[in-house]
Amino acid sequence: QVQVVETGGGLVQPGGSLRLSCAASGSIFIIYAMGWYRQTPGKQRELVATITGRDTTNYADSVKGRFTISRENAKNTVYLQMNSLKPEDTAVYYCAADVTGTYSPRRDYWGQGTQVTVSS
Repeated sequence: QVQVVETGGGLVQPGGSLRLSCAASGSIFIIYAMGWYRQTPGKQRELVATITGRDTTNYADSVKGRFTISRENAKNTVYLQMNSLKPEDTAVYYCAADVTGTYSPRRDYWGQGTQVTVSS
């Protein structure tokens, strides 16, 4: 079984920063990519940033220049550094991992989400 767990969410003022962490664990054979998504009430889940096994990155236009995705491969961990936060960044942030398990076929695994609230 594969588990994905996010940490690091919280309350921050506009202009502030947060760093989210996401750790994948369990019976993992290979991780092809990991990414961050977010969702607010009344909106569909949207892409924030992704990083592939070749360390190529992709960002939503709304976060370019403010957010940075990175990872530590040895720990199967991905980070999302969020700077210059805006109220519209408020959402539940989800981590996803594209994984082939030791005993299971390739599929996406999702974390439980971590709340980020940007407010004065």
